[in-house]
Amino acid sequence: MNSNNFYHECNRVRVTVEGRLLLCLGNENSVDLKAIVRKFPGDIEKLKTAILDGIKHKPKEHHFDPNGETQILRFMNATGG
Repeated sequence: MNSNNFYHECNRVRVTVEGRLLLCLGNENSVDLKAIVRKFPGDIEKLKTAILDGIKHKPKEHHFDPNGETQILRFMNATGG
């Protein structure tokens, strides 16, 4: 069974409850925003740069395996919304 790859239109990222910027729901690529805020408290420019740099590394397509294999190592309730 083949589904249409909708991912080329995806422009979403999420911030987890642990302070990670998830670049894709289909894998573990992320940016640790909490670490940046702790290292540079109050420095909005450092945070902004980290977010923009992270978004540049957002995958161009998802890698959901049709055989049920997954690259996701987290429960969805930790993903955030």
